[in-house]
Amino acid sequence: MKTTGVQLLQRLALAVLVAVMVACSWLAPLDATADRQVDAGLKRALLTFATARALNAVISVVQGTEVAIEPAGVGVVLTPGQVLDPVNDLVEQFSNLMLMASVSFGVQKVLISIGAHWVASLLLSIAALGWALFLFRREAAPAWLTRILVILLMTRFAVPVVTIGADGLFRTFMAADYQSSQQVIDTASGNLASLNPPAAVPSESQGMLEKFKGWLPQSGDVKARFEQLKQVAERAIEHIIKLMVIFLLQTLLLPLLLLWVLYGVARRTFEWPARVPRA
Repeated sequence: MKTTGVQLLQRLALAVLVAVMVACSWLAPLDATADRQVDAGLKRALLTFATARALNAVISVVQGTEVAIEPAGVGVVLTPGQVLDPVNDLVEQFSNLMLMASVSFGVQKVLISIGAHWVASLLLSIAALGWALFLFRREAAPAWLTRILVILLMTRFAVPVVTIGADGLFRTFMAADYQSSQQVIDTASGNLASLNPPAAVPSESQGMLEKFKGWLPQSGDVKARFEQLKQVAERAIEHIIKLMVIFLLQTLLLPLLLLWVLYGVARRTFEWPARVPRA
């Protein structure tokens, strides 16, 4: 008797859960929140993508700059921007990743709209009603009906729930790192542009003494710029990698993990009556 009472309570709890999910499918309490969070994520991804493209353009300009100096009448051509070669390669990959992240947020927005369509809610209601009828008759629902119910539940609720969950994890654990890294990348373009040395060549009319005097401060300035370029490049690399990790987590790894968890919970929940022996 005790076992029968527990099973009855579990069946009633499942029935209430199904009723709540059907009501939520029509009332859509999660869709507006999920849509706002997708828009915010898309805005962040597009902003970072634009920053990456601007940084790539500045690096390309700096790399093409040559500095001509003439110590003691001997011409020397330096290209300080070549120190940015590793950064330029990374920035190109970074911009491609940000484009994919923007596409991912756009796909999430479309999927939310598809799941919120009234046809999806209607199909879910029909499948839930049929499944609940078997539940109240204390019979196991057919496996095909349970699979359809789980698929419709995932279609209707998975993307909004995953979007809200991933955004919550982003705001809790990654938002501060995103803000600081984005600020560094924003300022890196201006810093690199200001460190781009002028390609000035001494005049032919200058004498040897004037050329030598002019070269001394210039050569020292080029060396200092080399060091500053290296420092800006190293700092940019660190924060670019942080941003890549953040967007990979938010648009790929966390959604896949949450989808897997949701599917497992839904499948086990609605397959439970088939595993319970009849009273």
